[in-house]
Amino acid sequence: MIDTIEQALREVGQLNPQNEDQVESFRLKYLSKKGIIPALFEDFKKLSGDEKKSVGKKLNELKQISEGKYKQFQEALSGNTGNRNTSADLTLPYSNNVVGNLHPLTQTRLRIIEIFERLGFNVADGKEIEDDWHNFTALNFPENHPAREMQDTFFIDRNPDVLLRTHTSNVQIRLMKEGKLPIRAIMPGRVYRNEAISARAHCFSTRWKDYMWTPTWAFMI
Repeated sequence: MIDTIEQALREVGQLNPQNEDQVESFRLKYLSKKGIIPALFEDFKKLSGDEKKSVGKKLNELKQISEGKYKQFQEALSGNTGNRNTSADLTLPYSNNVVGNLHPLTQTRLRIIEIFERLGFNVADGKEIEDDWHNFTALNFPENHPAREMQDTFFIDRNPDVLLRTHTSNVQIRLMKEGKLPIRAIMPGRVYRNEAISARAHCFSTRWKDYMWTPTWAFMI
């Protein structure tokens, strides 16, 4: 099964569809209900505990990379047709690259995601460049809260305020705005805020604090 996953990773990394039909073919082959990835997850359920440990990480990597590639392809086509000013949404998180080895933090991230998915959680993601309302106001941050100060938050623009998100709770707000209840999701992702550099926290290690894990439940009463 590992060989099949690695072969799929290589194929996905080499794909470069040029039109809507090719993008749709990619989705059908890998991401649709009858695609390669859902079929691999079905086979994954039949593995023993030891086998799942070695296969699960690679399988989740394939899923995330394929979903990221699909978004990239869609955005590129949208940009080519003139519906967007750019071919990619720069507010979204980066797409993982299949070249090289995974950083220990990335391995830990994938492992945590795998555990939550087994518990029935979905993985939600959102904009890293956010507006004030989704990052602060909708989460009941008062106007005089210290996090709103320039010294603690990386603002890109003012009036209206645009900033690098300080937590992943902004994804909760966007999920709840969609109104599709119940919600059971985790929101792992990068966050950006001013912190003092020390032996335990430095930009070189992409500080663990910069990865937020926000489990969310929302049930209709």
